[in-house]
Amino acid sequence: MAEKIGVFDSGIGGLTVMKALREAFPGLDMVYLGDLARVPYGGRSAETITRYALSDADFLMRGGVSAVIAACNTVSAIALEELRRRLAVPVYGVLECAAEQAAAATRSGTVGVIGTRATIASGAYERALLAKGGALRVLTNACPLLVPLVENGIAPDDPVAETICERYLRPFRGQGMDVLILGCTHYPVYRTVLQRLLPGVRLINSGEALAEQLRPLYGRYAAGSGHVDYYVTERSVAFDEIVRIMDDSVDAAAIHVDNSFL
Repeated sequence: MAEKIGVFDSGIGGLTVMKALREAFPGLDMVYLGDLARVPYGGRSAETITRYALSDADFLMRGGVSAVIAACNTVSAIALEELRRRLAVPVYGVLECAAEQAAAATRSGTVGVIGTRATIASGAYERALLAKGGALRVLTNACPLLVPLVENGIAPDDPVAETICERYLRPFRGQGMDVLILGCTHYPVYRTVLQRLLPGVRLINSGEALAEQLRPLYGRYAAGSGHVDYYVTERSVAFDEIVRIMDDSVDAAAIHVDNSFL
């Protein structure tokens, strides 16, 4: 029986993680769940985030997956240990690997993190980064408007996206930061905008960092064409546009809706 990995995100932002995983392991079968009906998770309480994460993981487990990936920084910051305690399969998050890659990449010793309110308030990135290099200086900023912008299909070349990104990056200017962690799987959609606003700063994509971490485990799936099933809990008005922005190789018509577990 072929190995099948389950991946979930608070919305459709996890498609950026799926893109990295498919590029790294094109022969690996996967199931993706995007919880559009309850996005965003970043403004919820820890109890609610954990409850949502457990229901998402249960959906994937009923599909017979052999591992679960929480492709959501908020879940990785708040609920990862509870998922690992409850599930009988390996559970991977996107936070630790992004922190490890950032700590290894910085030369100035100053690392920035942008994320949802819940991710930033948890302090999880600071703890992970300081565990990798105790002398690091960590700067953070919550960016609550970016997820709704992405989930409403606002493209990277829209002036609204650039205005909001510039506002959120302002506190990092003049701080000597040379690495910025995109601490939400939605944020790589605006990578071109963020990079233009922060020339010379390395941007860490948690999906790409996760793919590197998993290479020793799934590198044997580097050839072939694995089957992927995509599910969401709701289709928004801008759904087709969101999918196009996230990953234009994914056919929106092939994404199914299943909200029976909500």
